[in-house]
Order: sequence, then structure tokens, then C-alpha cells
Amino acid sequence: MLNALEIVTTVVVGVMVGVEFAVAFVLNRILGALPEDSMVRGRAHGGRMLGAVMPVWYIGSLVLVAVWAIAGWRDPAAGLVVTAGALLIVSVVMSVLLLVPINNRGKTWTAENRPADWKEQMNRWDRFHYARVAVIIAAFALLVTALG
Repeated sequence: MLNALEIVTTVVVGVMVGVEFAVAFVLNRILGALPEDSMVRGRAHGGRMLGAVMPVWYIGSLVLVAVWAIAGWRDPAAGLVVTAGALLIVSVVMSVLLLVPINNRGKTWTAENRPADWKEQMNRWDRFHYARVAVIIAAFALLVTALG
């Protein structure tokens, strides 16, 4: 049973990492190449769509890692799992404090109502997102290593 939990957890976190990596290095670059009005609309739609899904995914991943850490406490790799969980906590805190406030503003923007500093806000979101992606990649790498 623990083996199945380890695999499911690693896959769930891995897919989350893939989605966030794709947002950072593929989707946002595609949107950035569009005319400004289309970029604003695309990022706003992405913010609404992913903003609804990702909190569940982040918290669900954290819960799975916590269950794995508890169930496998005596395993030699438990420290790796606990560290991965700590990194996922960091990613959730980063999300709530840094990314969500910008995302909540950005998901309501249109070509007509975007603020004068909208590009600066999007660039700030992107920088925070790159850092968050690095954190969740590190957590994922630890989980893969813990699978041994």
C-alpha cells in the first residue's frame, strides 16, 4: 500500500510540476508573442482557469506527501519526503503571499480596464512563478529520489 501511495504522490506532484513548468516556459511565452489585447485576455483567462484548479492540486499534493511521510516514517528516505513536503509548504506560502494577489487582479483585466503598470505586474508574477517552479521541481526531485 505504501508503494502505491509513493507512486501516486510522485505522479501527482510530477504532473503539477509539468503544468507549472509549461506555464512558465511555454504558455506565457506564446501569450507574450500575441498582440497586447490578446495577451491580456489570454493571461486573464489562464489566471481564472488555473487559479481555480491549482490550489486544489497544491494542497492535494501536500496532503499526499504528508501521508507518505507519516506512513513511511521509519523508511530511510523519510527525511527526503519531509523535506519535499517542507518545499511544497514554501510553494503554497509563496503562492498565497506573492502570486495570488497579482493573479486575482490580472484575471479581471481586459484591454479596456488594465492598469498602466500591467506589464510590470505580469513580469513580477512571472519572476515569482519561476522561483515557485524551482521550489516544486526540487520537491519533485526529492520525491523521485525517495522512491529509491
